[in-house]
Amino acid sequence: MPVTINTFELENVKRIKAVALEPSPTGLTIIGGRNEQGKTSVLDALSWALGGEKYRPSKAQREGSVIPPSLKVTLSNGIVVERKGKNSALKVTDPNGNKSGQQLLNSFIETLALDLPQFMNATPKEKANILLRIIGVGDKLYELEHREQELYNKRHTIGQIADQKTKFAAEMEHFEGVPEIPVSASQLIAQQQEILARNGENQRMRQHKEQCDRELEQARQALDEAKRRFAQAQANAATAAKSAEDLVDESTAELEQNIAGIETLNAKIRANLDKAKAEEKAKEYSDQYAALTAEIEETCKAKYELLHGADLPLEGLSVEDGELTFNDQKWDNMSGSQQLRVATAIVRRLNPECGFVLLDKLEQMDTQTLADFGAWLEAEGLQAIATRVSDGDECSIIIEDGYSVTQKSESPAEPKTWKAGEF
Repeated sequence: MPVTINTFELENVKRIKAVALEPSPTGLTIIGGRNEQGKTSVLDALSWALGGEKYRPSKAQREGSVIPPSLKVTLSNGIVVERKGKNSALKVTDPNGNKSGQQLLNSFIETLALDLPQFMNATPKEKANILLRIIGVGDKLYELEHREQELYNKRHTIGQIADQKTKFAAEMEHFEGVPEIPVSASQLIAQQQEILARNGENQRMRQHKEQCDRELEQARQALDEAKRRFAQAQANAATAAKSAEDLVDESTAELEQNIAGIETLNAKIRANLDKAKAEEKAKEYSDQYAALTAEIEETCKAKYELLHGADLPLEGLSVEDGELTFNDQKWDNMSGSQQLRVATAIVRRLNPECGFVLLDKLEQMDTQTLADFGAWLEAEGLQAIATRVSDGDECSIIIEDGYSVTQKSESPAEPKTWKAGEF
């Protein structure tokens, strides 16, 4: 069972003259009173009694008193802690009457429970590190966050390059109606040579016709001598004439023009190829950006599963960007009640054997907030001893001029043990 405070009796410590109280085993016990009456001195005295010499006030003995401080605290595990005498020497007695010292107290008392402001005033990163240390996922979360930051930086760079590549490709000129690959001049020249060859054959046939015409003339002159040869020559001439009439010369003008403009054409083709390559490169970086985005999402999911799968001191606690959050709110956006609840839950988990916490200055809370906080403490089985500038019914005890009111009264009433739901 966690250790709580059963009773305490304090005399001549700071502003305290004589105060005794039996706080509620769980829930919220409020020490009320006006300012400078000794409320905070009660918490300081308890911290000194249980926490050791490092919590000893610089002026421990009450001003004007000739009697040294006297502190006695009885704990729920049966241990009695006392400080008294000229040097306020520590005396720790276990239930069997055996004597011990501060080392025994340190084994079950969490120092932050004696000094909650130390946690509440810590930086957001320090609070987060304390939580991560408690749940044992600090190293793994650091790796994930480091990887996430690397991915964000890499994706940012890739995104910038992708934008540059896309803009560069968009600004490049594109030509319609040209081949997809550069044209070779040798191919056009070969086509020209083929046409010239065919035209040469046509010329040969024309010369053949002229030869036939000459032979015809010779045959006519020798008609009388060679009628048979004339008839044959006439037939050959007729046939040659008919073939020549069907021949049409092909033009090489278009090829000559293409050969002359081949460099211009190939320049357009290369420009189109360069644009296609630029667009492909831009798409490649865009795909990398999308892949990095998916990897970042997976890393964030792993962080979420790591934190939400851990045994957290309080439902709704998490760590985002290295800062402690509660219900998705960072520390400076939490209400005062939420901050106290978070701090108390974390400090309690630091040492589960310590079942109490000391709280100063709860006057910023209204009665309903106090009730809610007290109900939560009871549900968690936690004991909180707190101070508040008030003399209202929410107070378990009132301090006036260093005394508890019940000690000053001739007919002391039972100290009030405040519980949630009484307002």
